[in-house]
Amino acid sequence: MKIKRDIYWLAVVLTVGFGTYVSVRVSTAQQTAPAQDNEYSVGAVLYMQKAAEYRALAFQAFNIAHERLDADFDKKNVKKLPKDQQKKPRAVVVDIDETVLDNSPEQARRIVRHEAFTAAAWYAWGDMRKAKAIPGAVDFLNYAVSKGVKVFFVTNRDEVQKQATIDNLKAVGFKDVGPDNVLLRQVDEQNRPISTKEPRRQFISQKYRIVLLMGDNLDDLSNVFERKSVADRFAEVEKARNDWGKHWIVLPNAIYGTWENAIYDYKAPSDAGRKAALELP
Repeated sequence: MKIKRDIYWLAVVLTVGFGTYVSVRVSTAQQTAPAQDNEYSVGAVLYMQKAAEYRALAFQAFNIAHERLDADFDKKNVKKLPKDQQKKPRAVVVDIDETVLDNSPEQARRIVRHEAFTAAAWYAWGDMRKAKAIPGAVDFLNYAVSKGVKVFFVTNRDEVQKQATIDNLKAVGFKDVGPDNVLLRQVDEQNRPISTKEPRRQFISQKYRIVLLMGDNLDDLSNVFERKSVADRFAEVEKARNDWGKHWIVLPNAIYGTWENAIYDYKAPSDAGRKAALELP
């Protein structure tokens, strides 16, 4: 009996010890697992969510768009266009994320949880269909529709997100939203995403005259800005100085975008790299 009792207690000790070892290892792994430090974007997210100035800039952008669209209906302006363009129906092309839909809550969640961006989490947020409209977006785009203008939503969301995106746009009040005018990112023969929007803009231009292009990223407007350095992006903006507020209208987005990618040569930045990029007095 004594031998059986000793074996029993030995088993108990080994089991408890092994359980404690596993628990400690798991706890240690959780503590040492690399977490994403998103603190640098807290101010940008707070600005988008809490600053009246941000709302003012958004309303300003869509007010300008309203004026430019009205001006395009002036027959004098239309007559200045090439004849083939005069006959085409009008279109307004807009990006979706941070141009007409506000995804700052998803960014805020990642900040609080110290999580990196993942496609799975991004899809999950989209499936919730909870993004709110950017101030002024619904009124302007519905006004354009009322004037007989076709609105195209050209986004780099993935095709798997299409129905959720359409549902979200409808839920916040956008009219004339469907599979034909919500154009998502496609993939090439190697299943690699095609992020440039130029083919989709050209596709729209075959049947429509694009009166306005609106986005929070310069790549939403033209391929001349794509994969360019900071200096080259500055130069292209300068070349197009007469287009801003006329044919092209930009929405503010300090949270993310090609502007940040350009700073770090389109590579993943480090905290040290971000600080090194700052211009000091």
